[in-house]
Amino acid sequence: MKRAYEVGDEDKKLNNYYVSESVGLPAGFFLMAVHNAGLVALTHTPSPMNFISKALNRPENERPFLVNPVGFPADNAVVPELSRKLKDSVIEYYL
Repeated sequence: MKRAYEVGDEDKKLNNYYVSESVGLPAGFFLMAVHNAGLVALTHTPSPMNFISKALNRPENERPFLVNPVGFPADNAVVPELSRKLKDSVIEYYL
């Protein structure tokens, strides 16, 4: 995906390529840092996200990507122990 944005003069626009990748990778690093700090986070991507730009009075060329509320886990918080399905239960081989 490509997005154009203005720089200084309104006539001059630059293109950003790979917007999702450029924002998604640092977001993943942020979530790892939050986890390593002993905190918890919830990744949330509301649709539509335009209300965030309006609420924060951000310029038209900026668009929110995701919301990451961060905090301390509850004392009784537990993470479910999930297991993967066996390969044979989800794969069918055709020869």
